[in-house]
Amino acid sequence: MQAFLLQSIIASVVLTVLLNLLPRLFPKATDKAEQRIHEQLRETFESRDSGEGTGGVGGRRVKVFFPWKAMLAVSVVLTVLVNVAGYFSGA
Repeated sequence: MQAFLLQSIIASVVLTVLLNLLPRLFPKATDKAEQRIHEQLRETFESRDSGEGTGGVGGRRVKVFFPWKAMLAVSVVLTVLVNVAGYFSGA
């Protein structure tokens, strides 16, 4: 377990250093990627403002159902059950 933890920490540090150094090693590529993102955002806002493509396939909007109330209730119930089980097991 300690070896895994040490490897995870080392990998995290190496990846952090790489992600911070890569844009400095290739500044033109970073600028090009930033310009492409800005262009895509601009096109998206322009098409939305002009009434074209309201999202989704064929101009239809997609409704997303996210049961946050049910998830909150289940989380509270499970927390209480785990705590009660821990109390009775003597842990």
